[in-house]
Amino acid sequence: MLRTSKTEKQEKKLTSVQLIVLFYLSAVLFSALLLILPFIHKNGMNLSFIDALFTAVSAISVTGLTVVSTAETFNTAGYFVLAFILQFGGIGIMTLGTFLWLLFGKQIGLKDRQLIMIDQNRSTFSGLVLLMKRILTLIITIEIIGGIILGVHFLNYFPSWEEAFVQGFFASVSATTNAGFDITGGSLVPFAQDYFVQTVNMILLILGAVGFPVLLEVMDFLKNRKNETYRFTLYTKLTTVTFFSLLILGALLIFLLEFNHFFKDKTWHETLFYSLFQSVTTRNGGLATMDVSEFTAPTLLILSGLMFVGASPSSVGGGIRTTTFAIMILSIIFYAKGRNSIKIFGREVDPVDVQRSFIVITTASLLCGSSIVLLTILEPAMSILSIVFEVTSAFGTTGLSMGITADLSTAGKVVIIALMFIGRIGIFSFLFIIRGNVVSEHFKYPKENVIIG
Repeated sequence: MLRTSKTEKQEKKLTSVQLIVLFYLSAVLFSALLLILPFIHKNGMNLSFIDALFTAVSAISVTGLTVVSTAETFNTAGYFVLAFILQFGGIGIMTLGTFLWLLFGKQIGLKDRQLIMIDQNRSTFSGLVLLMKRILTLIITIEIIGGIILGVHFLNYFPSWEEAFVQGFFASVSATTNAGFDITGGSLVPFAQDYFVQTVNMILLILGAVGFPVLLEVMDFLKNRKNETYRFTLYTKLTTVTFFSLLILGALLIFLLEFNHFFKDKTWHETLFYSLFQSVTTRNGGLATMDVSEFTAPTLLILSGLMFVGASPSSVGGGIRTTTFAIMILSIIFYAKGRNSIKIFGREVDPVDVQRSFIVITTASLLCGSSIVLLTILEPAMSILSIVFEVTSAFGTTGLSMGITADLSTAGKVVIIALMFIGRIGIFSFLFIIRGNVVSEHFKYPKENVIIG
């Protein structure tokens, strides 16, 4: 796409973060317009603009919260349109944008590289274009393999191979991008006893949420496994340990809290898969093998906390991210030990990253807290627990719900739309929307201690 000199002048007035946000807003509006096109709807179905906007934000943010039934509203053409939107949301605007730029022979300039760097949470310009190519190739490959495996297996469920592979294709895209959308009409509840489908979906969900840099480093390690000097980065070590620790801890807590409740009449293998799948899906998946509202209040609060943390940075997911949570916990532990720095895996965490982590957590807590209060006012008929669950699901771009999404008022939908969008672009991008360029400080005041705690 060639940009005019007038457009370039307008871009120069905006920061890179503001441009990224503008691109995502444009993608949302474009997606909303696509979703109201009559030819992608089933006969007799209409989609209001607010519902199309809600669905578009949910798709671009790969959340999965819906105010209409995807299976009942859209036809096959609509499924493919929605899957296309999910790609933009999951892989990222700049990843697909870079591919299109290269396809049309456009040179990737410095400004474009800045946008890529921000969209993918990178700290350097080095190898960005190659990174985009590798991410796109990797994710598309995963989706194709997942689609073929699920499509073949779905021949056991659907009357024609066309329907089986459409279901398999959409399920693979939805799981890999952690979108949480489904065209079965009941998420993965119809496959609650099919552990093969659940296992494939869990693998796809994990691959999408663990972080693109982690996947690329693992690929590099496998290619160079004979090289004994290969070293994983601190990011990969920290996010992988945190990611799988939360996954295991979540499954264990669900098992313990529901042992005498939801799991009371379940077999050991049903209990195992219900616990494991619901823990995996809170990382950012949004798919479910059961009605989560059947869980007890303590379990729902645990799930809300897991959704608030969300997936890893530079992944398809939202939330405060796993590394942010890990640094917060490590800060508390090391401070309690009398240490002034965090040393882990033979490395020391930069104090700036510690500060950034607490900014993210504090801002996210204030954002979600104020949204809960606002929704409690706007939706007085809804329980506080269902609102907390909905808010954390929207912010974490997870997509799980206790069934209140479709009953939200227009104002309530706007609140959830804002949370999903902020969850997708990230807390720092949200803060930087109103922030200008960094100003150099040419003087300092004397430091003075303040009583804390």
